[in-house]
Amino acid sequence: MCDPSWTTLSAAEAGRPRPEDMLRITGTGHYRPVRTPVRCARRSRVTLGLGFVIVLVLALVLVLAPGTADADVTVFTGVNSTPSNRAARGFAAGLSLLVLGFEFEYSSTIEDELEVAPSLQTGMFNVLVQTPVPLAGLQFYGTTGGGIYRERLVGVQETNVGMNFGGGVKIALAGPFRARIDYRVFNLRGQPLVAKPKRVYFGLNVAF
Repeated sequence: MCDPSWTTLSAAEAGRPRPEDMLRITGTGHYRPVRTPVRCARRSRVTLGLGFVIVLVLALVLVLAPGTADADVTVFTGVNSTPSNRAARGFAAGLSLLVLGFEFEYSSTIEDELEVAPSLQTGMFNVLVQTPVPLAGLQFYGTTGGGIYRERLVGVQETNVGMNFGGGVKIALAGPFRARIDYRVFNLRGQPLVAKPKRVYFGLNVAF
């Protein structure tokens, strides 16, 4: 059940659990959570509204898009570097209309208790602006969008909305296969432990 007595952390405290909630591991210089208050996930009504609007827009694009539209999927693995390096993996599916593209991306980053680095799951709907044709086999793009996230460290969990922006390049390999390199910065709303995580990934992209 939700505990209404939860005390909101200040901005300075939010980046690292309070000392009284941590136990220093002798000889390592790291901390391990030993007592963490359970915080209820706050689901903003904005989350549902934003998700509904984005899904509706994407559905209309798929229905009204001309037959020349290109679709692609990407599976990737990478690194979330904030506040420490942890493995991140996920997938993306998109639709491109010449210079404009639309994409849904799911990403999951693992938790690292020793570094006090939370896990992070994101589901983002993004708009891409890209070069209309590859240049020497390279197709560059910039992207931005929003969606929902869930951050968790031991017993502390936060669910809210977030934004992201970044860019990357798709590199022609053979036939419909392309390599993809992507860099992304997230801006998470609410009270996450890490408000602006950064991620880079390397993926395999297939166009069809």
